[in-house]
Amino acid sequence: MVQDTRPFTEQDHAILQSYLAVVDGVAALIGEHCEIVLHSLEDLQRSAIYIANGHNTNRKVGSPITDLALSSLHHMQTDNVSKPYFTKAKGNLLMKSVTIAIRNQEKRIIGLLCINMNLDAPLSQVIHALIPTGTQPELSAAVNFANSVEDLVSQTVERTIEEINADGSVANNSKNKQIVTSLFEKGIFDIKDAIHQVAERLDISRHTVYLYIRQIKQDDSPEV
Repeated sequence: MVQDTRPFTEQDHAILQSYLAVVDGVAALIGEHCEIVLHSLEDLQRSAIYIANGHNTNRKVGSPITDLALSSLHHMQTDNVSKPYFTKAKGNLLMKSVTIAIRNQEKRIIGLLCINMNLDAPLSQVIHALIPTGTQPELSAAVNFANSVEDLVSQTVERTIEEINADGSVANNSKNKQIVTSLFEKGIFDIKDAIHQVAERLDISRHTVYLYIRQIKQDDSPEV
């Protein structure tokens, strides 16, 4: 594939900038043994525009594109993700990598997202990054991995009912309102038809659910 030398547009730069959060997110999820490099193809001599965990290969922002990343471009006419490949970095470090093409609206490849796993990292470091430590506050957060929005609403309602029923400070005659309040705070009513589903499960009218929601919004409104 012949390298496209057309100047990048503001939109091209904006697309690449939007991937900075992806780099940080992948790094936060996998751990320090995973290096993520965002390359811009605008200047191959200084293609690395953002790096997370660069200590694995000692690369920094401004580093050039690698020969393997450059080679991957020749196989990305239609594919957006390379096959995983193994490389040896400096110091004989074994890496497992994958390269992802970043395209603009014209389908031109303007950048590459390279994810490199350091397979020589100490096992203790890898395990520490992947398992709960017991000190993380997010461990208490439950996630509904639903197969449909109906399942999502249903699972969230059931879990919320359990939470409110387990709260001894909530009076019986206030439980339905507290359940609706909790569901509102969780954003469940942003889903179409959720009000009908909630009303049916709580055995109350949709009008009652709407009334509770209006009261919540009024209570949250700042005083003028």
